[in-house]
Amino acid sequence: MLEQLTQLVQQYGGDAIVKNEAIPNELNQDVMQQAGSSIFTGLQKIASEGNMDQLAGLFQGNNATSGSNPVVQQLSEQLTGDLGQKFGLSTEAASGVAGSLIPNVLGSLINKAKDPNQKGFDIADIVSAISGGNGNSGLMDAISKYGGQFGLDQNNDGKVDMSDAMAAVTKKGGIGGIFGKLFGR
Repeated sequence: MLEQLTQLVQQYGGDAIVKNEAIPNELNQDVMQQAGSSIFTGLQKIASEGNMDQLAGLFQGNNATSGSNPVVQQLSEQLTGDLGQKFGLSTEAASGVAGSLIPNVLGSLINKAKDPNQKGFDIADIVSAISGGNGNSGLMDAISKYGGQFGLDQNNDGKVDMSDAMAAVTKKGGIGGIFGKLFGR
């Protein structure tokens, strides 16, 4: 997942980093690597704090590019702090990089994850990487909360629970089928 984030940072880092006069050219590559790392660790932190609702919400609709999204805000704050601390960038310069880069990277990550033709951006792999492989328990809560909206109530009892998950796994091709259904694939 870090590799995919790094690719997206490289893709969107031109204006935010390379063409940014506040960042010396010799630091461009290091700043891009730090940005990818900060986004990844920030997502892991959100998951480890149990904020799976926020992460599940990130994968719904087109709010990954919104500065008002709590995940975007938290990741922007983290990247701003990391760039200031590691590279001595002013808060204004670091905030400008984060504000430009994070919505673009997250928006692209989510769009690629929702596209079954995009290799290397599988939702199940992303969730597993973010949660350190322990995403199922917290993710089950998010699935229960949002699952009815996505047709995951397999037995039509009005709630999404483990029996629905087991039915979905057997019908839809494993846990990837559940993630795919939840996140619109």
